[in-house]
Amino acid sequence: MISPNPESLKYTKMSAVDRSWLRMECTENPMMISAVLIFEQPIAMSRLRQVLGERFLRFRRFRQRIYQKGDKVHWQDDPLFDLDNHVHRVALPGKANKQSLQRLTSDLNSTPLDFNHPLWQIHYIDNYEGGCALLVRIHHCIADGISLVRVMLSLTDSSPEASDARVFRLPSLTPPVINKSSSLQRAVSQVSDLSRTALGQLALLGQSIRKDARYPIKLADTAGKIAMECFKLLFLPSEPQTGLTLPLSGRKRVAWADPLSLAEVKVCARALKGTVNDVLMACATGALHKHFKETGETIPESGLRVAVPFNLRSLRQPIETLGNQFGLVLLTLPVDVDCPLMRFRQVQEHMNRLKRSYQAQVTYSLLDLFGRGPDILERRALKLLSQKASAVLTNVPGPKKPVYLAGARLKQPMFWVPQTGSIGIGMSIFSYAGTVQFGMTIDKNIKANPDELMVYFRESFHDLQDRALQHQQQNRQQAKENTGQASIL
Repeated sequence: MISPNPESLKYTKMSAVDRSWLRMECTENPMMISAVLIFEQPIAMSRLRQVLGERFLRFRRFRQRIYQKGDKVHWQDDPLFDLDNHVHRVALPGKANKQSLQRLTSDLNSTPLDFNHPLWQIHYIDNYEGGCALLVRIHHCIADGISLVRVMLSLTDSSPEASDARVFRLPSLTPPVINKSSSLQRAVSQVSDLSRTALGQLALLGQSIRKDARYPIKLADTAGKIAMECFKLLFLPSEPQTGLTLPLSGRKRVAWADPLSLAEVKVCARALKGTVNDVLMACATGALHKHFKETGETIPESGLRVAVPFNLRSLRQPIETLGNQFGLVLLTLPVDVDCPLMRFRQVQEHMNRLKRSYQAQVTYSLLDLFGRGPDILERRALKLLSQKASAVLTNVPGPKKPVYLAGARLKQPMFWVPQTGSIGIGMSIFSYAGTVQFGMTIDKNIKANPDELMVYFRESFHDLQDRALQHQQQNRQQAKENTGQASIL
């Protein structure tokens, strides 16, 4: 999969967590984060290439390919880097419509990236609905969703006029001078770094104890909770066998819904005293509930679990810091519940419980551990964990106001994260400029129609919205009656 490279080129070691995501690559599930960006106006290819050169390629990772020697994996500057290997212009046949773009996206998302080059590609789609579209694919080992959203936003402006005209130039790829004693120096340096880290941790522990005598007890309590989360993950039962957990073919089907109004979602959330995330997770639950009802398949009484990425990255962290810094939490969706309000309450309760847990930190640590160990260990652990979820569901906030790329206004953005192991469904929620976007990617063998699920998602929102407003009205009426009774007394 990974071609040999001359060792004279500059390279940096891949982190254990990023290596873990690299090794998850398989025929059934290529580890790509993909996005479809639909613009109101066409973009001149010359200007698009200029923006990519000035802003995208300043991130060195997008000019590096993977170099593997034995068990060690590195990022290595690509001496033959050429933008033409990564930017392609295509046209859809006839009058391009949403279905045509979804089919193209499905085909490309079923195709792995070329490991002989840096792991990303952009397809420019001509003349889509009077404007154009970009289909972006980036390997997950480069960065997580939060990082890549920030990278993509760094390419945009708040108005059609570009605000940054700096010209990017590729750095020299001159081979570094090799010192014969470099191996020994690196070994001494690593031991020294470990010693300094250990001493620093001991000093920090001492300071914490001096400030709070109960710190060791709190530390032990936290360690106990973390150990309990590991125990829960290990002995969590596998997902029930349904039409959503069949063996995978590796062929993807992609769909996205018409945007929802974020203002309406917020009104619904306030009426239910919950969050926007609670509402959207409940709508995804409702879509799966409707799917089971429409197909006549027995609904699992225990609900379905989805793996939800949980960001562990500081939002103040510099954008140049790529990589993966998130954990996964397993959220139970009550797809067996008929009442929209009851589904919402259960989703809200499950989310609040997970926010108080250490599950995200535990799964991140496990990914770090797997990335340091042998490949066979990771694959066995991945198989075990992927049996505990039926889908991946991610929710990423985007810009609150419209943005422009190379002078063209971004009308609708959509993205998908990869699924791991035997998981064949990915659901993505993305907020942008007062709207909420919902999309799905489903393996062709899974017995579910993504276009129908898009309809069910919108229907589930409107069902919950109606119930929420009725509930709010009833509460107000009850409050008035209670106030009237109190004044009489």
